[in-house]
Amino acid sequence: MSHQAEHPALLIPGPIEFDDAVLDSMSRFGQSHVGSPFCATFGEALTMLRKLLQTSDPASQPFVISGSGTLGWDMVAANLAERGEEVLVLHTGYFADSFADCFDTYGVKATQLKAPIGDRPQLPEVEKALKEKKYKLITVTHVDTSTGVLSEVKALSEMVHRVSPETLVVVDAVCAVGSEEICFDDWGLDVVLTASQKGVGCPPGLCIMMCSGRAIETFKNRKLPSASYYASFKNWLPIMQNYEAKKPSYFATPPTQLINALHTSLTQILSRPLSERFAAHREASQRIKKAVTEMGLKQLAEKPENQANGMTAIYLPNDIKPPEILPNILKKGVIFAGGLHKEIAAKYIRFGHMGVSVVDLKRDDLDRALKALKEGLEEVGYKVPAET
Repeated sequence: MSHQAEHPALLIPGPIEFDDAVLDSMSRFGQSHVGSPFCATFGEALTMLRKLLQTSDPASQPFVISGSGTLGWDMVAANLAERGEEVLVLHTGYFADSFADCFDTYGVKATQLKAPIGDRPQLPEVEKALKEKKYKLITVTHVDTSTGVLSEVKALSEMVHRVSPETLVVVDAVCAVGSEEICFDDWGLDVVLTASQKGVGCPPGLCIMMCSGRAIETFKNRKLPSASYYASFKNWLPIMQNYEAKKPSYFATPPTQLINALHTSLTQILSRPLSERFAAHREASQRIKKAVTEMGLKQLAEKPENQANGMTAIYLPNDIKPPEILPNILKKGVIFAGGLHKEIAAKYIRFGHMGVSVVDLKRDDLDRALKALKEGLEEVGYKVPAET
C-alpha cells in the first residue's frame, strides 16, 4: 500500500507516477557531492544505465547532468556538429521542430524530413535523402510525445550504416527509454538522449545520455571549440568518467537527491529481465488501444507499427475539445494531457502508460483511467458503443 498522499493518477506521457521507494530515496539527509558514499551511488547509477541501454562497449560513455531532456539537444548540437554542417532531422511531431531549432541556434543547418501527422518518414525516403547530400548526423525521435508515433530505430540505423556510414545516428528517446527496447551496441547507435521523468521512473530534473566511442571521437576531432559552456563535452566527459570510476570530481554540483532517486529506480528496473518489462508495456499498450478502439475512438498513429507502447494519442469525437473533457476526467481521479502538436492540439488528448502504472500489479491506474475516459466522454454527450 502506497504511503503517498492521496492524489489523482498521473497518466500523462511524463512526468509519470513514481514508486514510493524512489520518492523516499530523495528525502534522505544531505550528502557531499564529492564524498565516497555519493560517488559510489553515482558510479553505480551510470553503470546501470549501460545495462538499461544495453551497451557493454567500454568506449561508450553515459552522462547524467542536471537539466531537462532538452539539454540533450544542446549537448548534441554543441558537441557533435559544427557551424555550417548539415544534419538530417526526421520529423514525427512537435519535438523534431524543436530539435531543428536547437541546431539552428548553433549555426548548424538542419533539414527536416517530414511525414503526415500520425506517420513517420519511410526508410526509402530517408535513404534517398542520405544519398543526395552528406549529413554529419541524423536524428530520430524514438517516440514523439506529441503524437505517440513510434519510429523503427533498428532498421533505420542499419540503413544509415549501409548508405552513409560516416553519419552519426542520434536517437531522441525521452519518451522511449524504459518502455521501448533499445539495444545501443547491437543497433549501432551513436547517441541516445533521454530524461528522468518518463519511463526511467524518476522525478524531473536529469538529462541522461549515452554516447558511442565514435561520437566521443567526433567531439575530440572538432575544428572549433564547442559554442556552449555548460553543455560542452570538454567539461563533462572527465567528470562522468571519474564518477563512473567512483572517484570525486567537480565541474558543477550534481543534484544529489535526484541521483539517489535515479539509483533506486534503475535498481528496480534491472531487478527483473528487461524483456519482461518491455513485454509488460506492450501488453498494457495493446489492451488500452483495444479499449480505445472499442469506444469508437481513433488514434493519431493509426498504423499498429507506428504505435508507441508507453503512450496513446487519442482523437476526440464530435468536435469535443480537451478543456471540455479533461476536467471531468480529473474529477474521477485521473490526469490525462491535452494535445501538443500545434496543428491539431485542440483535437486530441494523450494517455501515458509507462513505469509503475504498468509494471506494479498492485496498482489499478490503467483500469481507472479507461473507466474515467469512458464516463468523461459520456458526460459531454458522446455515446460510447454499448459493448464497452
